[in-house]
Amino acid sequence: MTPPSLLFRIASKLVSLYVRIRHAGVPPGYRYYYRNTYLCKLVQFKYVVADFIRRKPYKVIGFDGEFGPDLQFALPHAYWHYKNGTLKATQSTKFMGEFYYFSPEHTATFDRRTTEGNYNYDLPRTLYSHDYDMSKWTPVPLKEIYRNDVYVYEKPILIIANRYNQEWDGPPVSFLSVEVIDFIIRSLKDRYTIIYNRPKLAQIVMDNSDFHDLGEFDWLRREHPEVLLMEDLFQANRGNARNYNHFQLQLYANAERFISTHGGTSVLASYFGGINLILSKQGPEHHFNCYQTLYPQLSGATILHAKTDEEVKQYVQSHFAGAGQPASATALVS
Repeated sequence: MTPPSLLFRIASKLVSLYVRIRHAGVPPGYRYYYRNTYLCKLVQFKYVVADFIRRKPYKVIGFDGEFGPDLQFALPHAYWHYKNGTLKATQSTKFMGEFYYFSPEHTATFDRRTTEGNYNYDLPRTLYSHDYDMSKWTPVPLKEIYRNDVYVYEKPILIIANRYNQEWDGPPVSFLSVEVIDFIIRSLKDRYTIIYNRPKLAQIVMDNSDFHDLGEFDWLRREHPEVLLMEDLFQANRGNARNYNHFQLQLYANAERFISTHGGTSVLASYFGGINLILSKQGPEHHFNCYQTLYPQLSGATILHAKTDEEVKQYVQSHFAGAGQPASATALVS
């Protein structure tokens, strides 16, 4: 990460002072993100001529932050530049080429995702914000691009996208337990083709979160053989995917119902319309209302935010067990 210039450091201090005055009622731990929002706005001013007057390919967008922010901020910003005629090249970690399919030149520049990489002030936003009205940000039509005739089943697809990782340097917090997974499957298996997804280490690029063992895979094979496991489908690879991310895009593009968890899994599932039920028990997303403001913009999906296991069960019964057509661009919270 390039050290900030003297001018940027001065601007940062001035903006920090402004935030302390303008947003005095905001908890100190969140003011940092308010500051970042204003800094991102300021940085974009230097590209006004290149973006709106010259409008020739010049922009190189590189991002080595976490998977979720990559999809939330770097990817839509790159797509905006592509549509604007100003995108020159993109850089990300390996296995991301299919997300950046529109890029004139995409390279897998980075070997690992880092927390520091999230704070790329050259993007319209970094992480959480009190203002998600982004002018240079256009969601990528991943569903339209990757919809296919390969992963089609008699019943509509429901994808359970779980994770069981270290969170905030501590144990896992927002994950679907075996008990909750069992409830979901028993409630919905007659209505949906249920596909379970929790990627293994070898299938994705690691960030700073350690993986833990939930022990659910053997249990699923034994207790719920009707559930399809993503790793088994990827091994068969009927869609000739080039990597696991490409495979996820193929499968998700054919689905309209998702149950996902806090972090990158929930962001990915929000790109494909329909209904996405997200279990998020804590995090800055709650303060900044990300599930009501940012996530629905990714595809017009209906976002249901559950803060507890019990709320997951309630939403499963009310919106999945007898679900009709999803509303458009709507976020529902408890």
